[in-house]
Amino acid sequence: MKHIFIVNPAAGATDATAFVERSIKELNTELDYEVYTTKAPGDATRYIRSLLEGSNDEYRFYACGGDGTLNEVANGAVGFENASITVFPCGSGNDFIKYYGTAADFSDIKALTEGESLKIDVLKVCGKYAVNAVHFGLDTFVLRTMLKVRRKPIIGGRNAYTTGVVAALIKGMKTKCRLIVDDSPLGKDKMLLCTLSNGRYVGGAYKCAPRSLNDDGLIEVCHVSPVSRLKFLTLMGKYKEGSHLDNPKFKNFVSYTKAKKIEIKGNDNFYISIDGELEKVDECTVEIVKQALNFTVPKRLAPTSQKEKVKI
Repeated sequence: MKHIFIVNPAAGATDATAFVERSIKELNTELDYEVYTTKAPGDATRYIRSLLEGSNDEYRFYACGGDGTLNEVANGAVGFENASITVFPCGSGNDFIKYYGTAADFSDIKALTEGESLKIDVLKVCGKYAVNAVHFGLDTFVLRTMLKVRRKPIIGGRNAYTTGVVAALIKGMKTKCRLIVDDSPLGKDKMLLCTLSNGRYVGGAYKCAPRSLNDDGLIEVCHVSPVSRLKFLTLMGKYKEGSHLDNPKFKNFVSYTKAKKIEIKGNDNFYISIDGELEKVDECTVEIVKQALNFTVPKRLAPTSQKEKVKI
């Protein structure tokens, strides 16, 4: 097997290339490997496909970055039976791997090289694939604001997320959008937020889809109707811990279902987030592609039953 470490130098606080190379050498084992540093957005996907197309060799690709790097690696490897992917976390956000464990669990390169590959679903959206989630509404308002202010003094840097939340509380509490879920409408023409999940977490710590199974051929749909700011703040604590689906206080404005296809009908200034990357769309369709990707986890983290997978 060939082990290819894909490093995004823009992920995290510093370029992790030297750290990745040092970590591999510390294994003191024979490993057929290469460290590839990406040069531009989309470069990881192009590079991986160039290796896999027409090849029968077995490859394991390591996304050395955050969720954006994982997304690019997944888009390169999806559909290839001779490829598996995993994560060696070097970025600021690693939401998808929380389905299995922590960033520390995935920081053991030896455990990853000896890991177990599992068949997982992916979400197909706008001609791309998402591993973790597609979300829109208040979440994308926060993200758009963060990107605008991240390099500004005082309101940017470490304060960018707080700035984004404050701005969303003022202007982002309602988003015009209609959803068709497996041919049936969900909600009205305005919403607070919606997540379409394959994983369980978004935003670094929010357990938006606690019941998600990433290999069952279904998308977790959590739709939240517009609410007052006070009620929103009450909801956020439960949304973060993953208890929002069972709380009777939220039953009138939190809708949850599972589906295979969701049609999103937005407007001319509508954005969605695909694994944390913003995409401007008017309308799009999100579909599940069942068990289309091989994802490797340390053997001790591999679930042994459906019961274990849905543990909250």
